[in-house]
Amino acid sequence: MTTNTATGSASGSASDEAGAKRDSRWWGLVVISLAQLMVWLDATIIAVALPSAQEAVGLTDVSRQWTVTAYALTFGGLLLLGGRIGDIIGVKRSLLIGVVGFALASVLGGMATTPAMLIGSRAAQGVFAALIAPSTLSLISSTFTDAAERAKAFGIFTAISMSGGATGLILGGALTDYLDWRWCFYINILFAAAIVVGGYLALPTPKRNPETRLDVPGAVLATGGMLALIYGLGEGGTKGWGSPVIVGSLIAAVALLGAFVVVQAKSARPLLPLRVITNRNSGGAFLAMAISAFCMLGMFLGMTYQLQTVMEYSPLKAGLAFLAYIVTAAVYSTKVASKLLLRLRPNVMIVAGLVISALGLLVLTRLTPESDYLTGVFPALFLFGIGVGNLAVPVFQTAMSATEARDAGIVSAVVNTSQQVGGSIGTALLNTISTSAAATYLGSRAVTATTTQEASVHGLAVACAFAAGVALVGAVLAGTLINVRPQRPAAPAAAKTDQE
Repeated sequence: MTTNTATGSASGSASDEAGAKRDSRWWGLVVISLAQLMVWLDATIIAVALPSAQEAVGLTDVSRQWTVTAYALTFGGLLLLGGRIGDIIGVKRSLLIGVVGFALASVLGGMATTPAMLIGSRAAQGVFAALIAPSTLSLISSTFTDAAERAKAFGIFTAISMSGGATGLILGGALTDYLDWRWCFYINILFAAAIVVGGYLALPTPKRNPETRLDVPGAVLATGGMLALIYGLGEGGTKGWGSPVIVGSLIAAVALLGAFVVVQAKSARPLLPLRVITNRNSGGAFLAMAISAFCMLGMFLGMTYQLQTVMEYSPLKAGLAFLAYIVTAAVYSTKVASKLLLRLRPNVMIVAGLVISALGLLVLTRLTPESDYLTGVFPALFLFGIGVGNLAVPVFQTAMSATEARDAGIVSAVVNTSQQVGGSIGTALLNTISTSAAATYLGSRAVTATTTQEASVHGLAVACAFAAGVALVGAVLAGTLINVRPQRPAAPAAAKTDQE
């Protein structure tokens, strides 16, 4: 009897310990998701506050755009380097260092009194964001090994990650209206404090890869190439695609990235092993993420103009309008997509996500200056939420599962780079298409307030039709490239014991 009691006690203790470990993993997911949210909402949170910030620190109309561009440049340009640093020093350490640095850069931004301080703080935020973002997916992949738990974790992460930009618009509008534009920076101190404390308590410490070394020539070429590419794409619509600066930047990007590929093929310890991008499954996942970001982030810019310029929404109200997308993406990715991932092939879900996103874009082609939110805008945002939720969960799962553990950090970086580059191309190209179509529309008409609004809506419709076509082409490519079976959840340990 004593033995049975002792055995039962030991069994109960082990069960409690296992339960505590499971709880710790989910708390860790909260920390990881909060870090990803901080990174992506800061890409847009300052946009609504720019008029106030411009007046306070003396930004010119030309330098104003650099508060957005500086963050995008350093973030996107250093992602690959940040991912490999995480593989070398450990992704948990990389995440926490990045969060502390991000908070300090945010303090500098909140205290800014000159354009140089403000723009410099945004560039510094991007540097540390490039350490944070690659660590998040890697930590999820190493923390959740069971297929069902991993699918659920990716669903939650997707909901938060893909809604970060829209959340930034809402939070930026609220902070600017009710507090001060500087709180768009200071709010990161609260985020960082929660992440650092939670990170130390709840995040696991995955094994480091001491045999991994930093490929310095590859890092220089990749960083230079990405900086040139993102700058050229981001500024092309403003400076003109024929500008010598833009043409030179894009040529430099092609040359540097081409040289990067050559160096990686010959390097014994490459920054980005070519096996990562030549694998048809991970490569297809990267492509799908880039195309989704191309459509979504390009759409966000166009919809912001539609809501504020045509429909005359305030900045805060325009931000709140995107709640339809945020809530739909959150609910669908956590309640539906994470379960479908255990039953359907990832390529089927990814193709469906891109097709649904294309339908949402086609809904926007029917907008007129008289369209209201409920019938004109809401259906499109609802479809976008479903499309993104259905796509991002299997993309994250496929990319991280198709790689070796030693490359987890760099693969996570490539996923984020795909999102960043796809969004930069979408924002620049779709904005160019929209403004060109609007100018053509006005070319044969008298310029009045009415025709100006009509031209703006027409430009958005043309850009959305083009983006829908890109999404459908992406669906075909993703369906062709990706070929992975659904991952079945492991049988419960208790069930195995009973069977034995």
